[in-house]
Amino acid sequence: MPELIDKLLKKCTIPSKEEALKGRSEPLLIEENHLVTKENIKRHSETAETEIYLAMGCFWGAERKLWNTPGVKVTAVGYAGGHTPNPTYEEVCTGQTGHTEVVKVIFNNTETSLDEVLKVFWENHDPTQGMRQGNDIGNQYRSAIYTLNDEDLTAVMASKERYQQRLLQSGFGMITTEVEPLEVFYFAETYHQQYLFKNPNGYCGLAGTGISCPIGLER
Repeated sequence: MPELIDKLLKKCTIPSKEEALKGRSEPLLIEENHLVTKENIKRHSETAETEIYLAMGCFWGAERKLWNTPGVKVTAVGYAGGHTPNPTYEEVCTGQTGHTEVVKVIFNNTETSLDEVLKVFWENHDPTQGMRQGNDIGNQYRSAIYTLNDEDLTAVMASKERYQQRLLQSGFGMITTEVEPLEVFYFAETYHQQYLFKNPNGYCGLAGTGISCPIGLER
């Protein structure tokens, strides 16, 4: 039992750069075509598009929720927020890379907005749970948002503050979502990309708080 507790505590603690697994210099080889949107998952945002990285627990269900969001053009799953370069899924699962499971999202600004996409994010998981999401426990399941510019970072912080007030009014605790500029994103293995399209009856751990997220309010 002490060994199990120690292992669990390790998974729920982000290791230092020195403690993290060493990883590798070469990226994992993956297929670039999105099976649902037919887009290249490795491309970046173009004119009138926004790119953001969202972690809301197991990335299988999160990616499906986001590729089904109107205005979203590209999704891809991977790892961010840790230290290990080009990690494998098995390495991330040890908790010793420091990464969380992330969905890369590119959406068209004329069809939706950052506030609308963040509404999907906040409402489809519980952002107050720290190093877990439901029964999924470990630092790889922590809630996080990574942005590419200061403007989006400011908008995310405002959205977080609005949702925090709603959660407090409903008896929930403080949001633990990590909000940071993106340092680096590593694509997950091909079998994880669009996993629930390939495996429609596969595991999906998404479960929100039931509290709606306000949008369009004065910032």
